[in-house]
This record gives sequence, C-alpha cells and structure tokens, in this order.
Amino acid sequence: MTATAPALTALARGWCTLSLLHGRIESHIEHALQAKHDLSVREYSLLDVLSRQHDGEGGHLQMKQVADAVVLSQSATTRLVTRLEDRGLLSRYLCLTDRRGIYADVTEAGLKLLDAARPANEAALREALEEAAADPQLKSLVRTVEMVRVPTVVAA
Repeated sequence: MTATAPALTALARGWCTLSLLHGRIESHIEHALQAKHDLSVREYSLLDVLSRQHDGEGGHLQMKQVADAVVLSQSATTRLVTRLEDRGLLSRYLCLTDRRGIYADVTEAGLKLLDAARPANEAALREALEEAAADPQLKSLVRTVEMVRVPTVVAA
C-alpha cells in the first residue's frame, strides 16, 4: 500500500478535519477565558480535573493521572501546577500513605474562579461549535461531537 492510497488519504483528511475543529474550539475558549478570567484553557482544565477529586478510595489523582487528564507531559503539568499554586489557586500536599507521592488540590480561591469561569467556558464552547457548524467541512463532525454523551457516575 502506498502513501497515496485512498484509505490513507481519507484517514489523513479526517484527522486534519478533527484537528481543525479542535484548534478552532480551543482558540475560541482560550480567548474567552483569558479576557474574562485571566485563565488559559490548560489552567481551566487543570482546575476542573482537580476539582473533581474526592476523599474516597482512588479519589486523589497522582500527577501522572493529572497529566494524562489535561493532555500534558508530567513536567509541563508540574510547571502548570506551580503557576497556579503561585497564584493561590492550588495547593500541594504529600500523600499520607506514601511520602513520595505529591498531590495537588484546588483552593477556595481556585474553586471560586473555576465556578465563575464555567459559564464563559460553556458559552465559548457553544459559540465555537455554532461557528464550526456553518463550515460544510466541519458540520458533520460538530454534529458527532454534540451527540457524545459521557456517562454520569452515580455514587452508591
């Protein structure tokens, strides 16, 4: 099979379209969060991920898990945690059962900022999807994104 085979070309076109949609959405959200809340998309994502931790078994995320959730390297995640910690939005603490483990948690100031930023994030996402849906190249992909439903986990 050659690099110009139709299946590979279609696959590459699909990936480029998905990448284009992602870039447009992320850029739109970035501008809204920066303008209204002085937050980047990555900072918002990190606060959001950490805000959903809980005290039960498996509730505190290790830095590797956090890095995976925000799609950054561990070193980039550590730098991001440090920036947010310097702003008073996160705090770090040692794991009680394994002193080598370091966790991060959202402070009250971080939770307030996150709560204030959620509507801007949601509105920017909606606007970006509406704009993208007007592009014939992206319309079907936007419909697919809008149909995705993440199952809600209900505590027992």
